[in-house]
Amino acid sequence: MVNLIIFGAPGSGKGTYASRLKDRLNVEVIATGDIFREMMKEETPLGRKVKGYVEKGLLVPDAITLEVLKQSLAKIPRGKGFILDGYPRTIEQAEALNGIAKIDAIIHLIVPDWIIIERLSSRRICKNCGAIYNLLYLKPKNDMVCDKCGGQLYQRSDDTPEVIKKRIEVYEKQTQPLLQYYMAKGVPFVEAKCEKLETPPETIVEEILKGLKRLNLA
Repeated sequence: MVNLIIFGAPGSGKGTYASRLKDRLNVEVIATGDIFREMMKEETPLGRKVKGYVEKGLLVPDAITLEVLKQSLAKIPRGKGFILDGYPRTIEQAEALNGIAKIDAIIHLIVPDWIIIERLSSRRICKNCGAIYNLLYLKPKNDMVCDKCGGQLYQRSDDTPEVIKKRIEVYEKQTQPLLQYYMAKGVPFVEAKCEKLETPPETIVEEILKGLKRLNLA
């Protein structure tokens, strides 16, 4: 059983790599962004509140995020670990997490801004099944139609270059200090660098697994 946090700017590949690590490490992936998007679809009062923050590229307040996280952790089977994607994003959130779970290692994704902007502004998602495509290197067979279910593809409102830049700024300002926080606490780091737009996800996943094996965590 291993408990991990995956850190990286929006578009650095957190969700892509975490989904591939899930079976390899026998862990659950808790992606707060995905949970929030589901809430937004449901159009509840809380979902509408979350939508207001997300569409402006801002972070959802700590109290809401922590409640969502607690509910998600409670659903994990006993003896199974997790990868947190999108939490914590502030020192306050990290302190709250300390009272809930022990973190064994940090996965830190290092990706240049230009790759993130290219990658995210080319991302398209199926409205029906949620499958993710990229117009640069993971195109659907038919234009704007999902290969898996035939659903229509769309671009997220926060995947435009202007909002992406804002999201990177928010990440660097509010989340980067967490790296120093966990370093000071002596939590081990596994770093994975992506320096080419066309680097396959499997290459980065193998790099992460090698780092975890060195720490006897995989």
